[in-house]
Amino acid sequence: MGHPGFLLLLFLLPVAAAQTPPGSCSGCGPLSLPLLAGLVAADAVMSLVMVGVVFACARSAHRRSPQEDGTVYINMPGRG
Repeated sequence: MGHPGFLLLLFLLPVAAAQTPPGSCSGCGPLSLPLLAGLVAADAVMSLVMVGVVFACARSAHRRSPQEDGTVYINMPGRG
C-alpha cells in the first residue's frame, strides 16, 4: 500500500484547488494541436521505453541461475 502521506495529499488536493482564486492563471490558453500531439507522442514513447527496460531487466534476471549457497530459508519451501 502507499505511504500514508500520499493519501493525505489526495484528500487535501481538492481543498487546495478550491482555495485558488479564479483567473489566477495569467497567460494560460488552450494548447495548440501540434503541442498536444507532441506531448501525447512523447508520453507514448517514454511509456514504451519504460516497459522495454522492465521487460529486459526481468528477462535477464530470469535467465540467471540461482546461486545455491546451502542456506535454509524458512519462507522458501523449495530451498532446504
